[in-house]
Amino acid sequence: MASSAPPLFLLLLLLQLLLAPGPRGAAAAPNTEALSVLCNGATYGAGDPFAASLAYVLSELASATPARGNFYDISPYPTAFAYGHAACRPALSAADCAACLRSAVAQMGDTCGHSVGARAVLVDCSVRYEQYAFVD
Repeated sequence: MASSAPPLFLLLLLLQLLLAPGPRGAAAAPNTEALSVLCNGATYGAGDPFAASLAYVLSELASATPARGNFYDISPYPTAFAYGHAACRPALSAADCAACLRSAVAQMGDTCGHSVGARAVLVDCSVRYEQYAFVD
């Protein structure tokens, strides 16, 4: 006689899925796995005014984006403008967004060095900077 009840392992799997914490549970950390890190081929030197503009933009992105989730910025230094954009997944807390952005900036620095433009797309956030205006 055939039974119409699902196999026990399917019931256990369903129960495990229902009881498992969500991807943004209290103990979850942001996923900082890099999906891509791209670099502009042009570079700037240590004394270049772009270095100060870039430092300003990256600092502003790191401080403003966690509260907003999505932020564009431009440096106030007319000798060498830097433009930036950062975004986090809406489900991230401000602290997790900030941690993800720190990782993205570090990965860009490690990969791109003194590039005048770079983009890091991580699973939970992204950061881009350029020496020209852009819209993602």
